[in-house]
Amino acid sequence: MAQKSYRALLVVLALTGALLDQTSKYSVFSWLNHDSARYDAVRNMGSFTFDKDWFEFLVQYTKDPVASGNVLQSFSSDQMPRVNKGALFGLLNNHEGLANGLFAFISVLAGVAIVGWSFRPNTARDRLLCSALGLILAGTMGNLYDRIVFGGVRDFLHFHHKDEFEWPVFNVADCCLVGGAFLLLAQAFLTHPVPATDPAAAAEESLPAPQVAPVQ
Repeated sequence: MAQKSYRALLVVLALTGALLDQTSKYSVFSWLNHDSARYDAVRNMGSFTFDKDWFEFLVQYTKDPVASGNVLQSFSSDQMPRVNKGALFGLLNNHEGLANGLFAFISVLAGVAIVGWSFRPNTARDRLLCSALGLILAGTMGNLYDRIVFGGVRDFLHFHHKDEFEWPVFNVADCCLVGGAFLLLAQAFLTHPVPATDPAAAAEESLPAPQVAPVQ
């Protein structure tokens, strides 16, 4: 009997997460850039506060114009957004010359590895593992798109608490990466692989028991 495969779940999560990431980035950056009541032209930034003490949408732009004729860059604004060239939560963002290319290369390797991993029979039959890999692939694709098109990752989700707490700005792709990592950790601790059956032992067990003649 064929066992159920969850590879389709991996694909759906990857595509949905990447699409949600890009849709949210383009939408929020466009909205806050064109809303004069929420955009500060002097500081080249726009914001929308949900809770003045905790959470806001925050977009930042540079003074550099987008490349002429580049529709993907100009969809939200005629200015280039300020991007994170480093890794998750701004790691290595100060090393601009190397970081973006390095992490773009790592993202490609990670994506190829996940796709290859998904074709393993044991992986396809593991729902939790496929969910984890799908979310990680979603985050990888979402941020890789930004690195290729914008030279870095666009962030807009900002948690803070007055002057006491300041969390680095992040995005939906980062949420997918973190969520996938937690699921992967849970899968490692909660899933116990079924021991493989020794073919020789199984064949021996399937043989009929020897018939012993009764003692006269």
